[in-house]
Amino acid sequence: MIRRPRTVVATGATVGVGRAVALTFAARGGRDALLAQGSAGLAAADETRHAGGEALIVAVDVADPKAIDRAAQHVMDAFGRIDVWVNNAFAGVFASFTEVTPDEYRRVTEVIHLGCVFGTRAALGHMLPSNRGTVVQVGSALADRDIPLRSVTHAILGFNESLRRELLREGTRARTTMVLLLAVNTSQFDWMLSRGPGRARPVATIHEPELVARAMAHAAAHPRWREYWVGGSTAATLVANALVPGWLARYLARTGCDSHLEEGAQAGTGCLRSPADGPRGRGFGAHGRFEAGSRPGSAQEWVSRNRARAGKTALIICGAAVFVRKVTRSPGGSHLGPSRSVWPLRAGGRGNPV
Repeated sequence: MIRRPRTVVATGATVGVGRAVALTFAARGGRDALLAQGSAGLAAADETRHAGGEALIVAVDVADPKAIDRAAQHVMDAFGRIDVWVNNAFAGVFASFTEVTPDEYRRVTEVIHLGCVFGTRAALGHMLPSNRGTVVQVGSALADRDIPLRSVTHAILGFNESLRRELLREGTRARTTMVLLLAVNTSQFDWMLSRGPGRARPVATIHEPELVARAMAHAAAHPRWREYWVGGSTAATLVANALVPGWLARYLARTGCDSHLEEGAQAGTGCLRSPADGPRGRGFGAHGRFEAGSRPGSAQEWVSRNRARAGKTALIICGAAVFVRKVTRSPGGSHLGPSRSVWPLRAGGRGNPV
């Protein structure tokens, strides 16, 4: 049987992570529908075709539910199916809650949260009848533990969790999953509205958008997991929030503001209603200005993609350690000497993928 190429729809697909997602799926022979409000989509489409895939540009504001429905139907008319839908559209304001105007807060909520809701509804409208397909939500580790200046981050997590329960109850093969990330080298920090003493910048260890895109491609193929974490700083934040939430809250209150702002640089003027890559703007690629300090890979992301293998490896190591401990402490095993002389069990040593 001949396998048809997967049709992938990505919102916010002309810049940053969305652009990297489009190129990643295109390199695997996918057909990409690039949904974005900006007009720089032609360049993104050319890159997608050069990577080996088909590309369809659809100009749409994700905050408009009727426009999203029309865009989904346009994709169906062009490609005949929707296999993966990635909700990645973004708008943001780096400011304390009292400095964000009601209109700004409404717009950010419409793009980030309602754009995700409307996109998911449009996707499931075509996935549920065919009993297949995956919706991938792009979220932040800050959805579990927010920090100062980023109060609009929580809604997607709760929405996705509730929706997963409904889909499981219905027994459909259409699924939804979520990819959580923290610091990515994208251009959003150049044009995001900031009311601090400088431009916004990502916190913690910065990763390249291609790493996130690979994680999303894996999540789309393995949606049985509720979420995937990208980057060690993401994992550290989520684990610390589970184990020592009070300490983490106080730590972020002390350091969250300063670490999120790049002093000495001109603050971003923002583009909430009109995109930065609109007719009067310029095109942006997948990468931002933090190339020098960003990392292309992450050991933690490997573990997230290979949970079963990592779990088996951990069990083998633990089992071996228990066995060595028992042998060296048994009356007949004293000739082996201390357990450390049997073999080294070094985390991260050769042959250990963790």
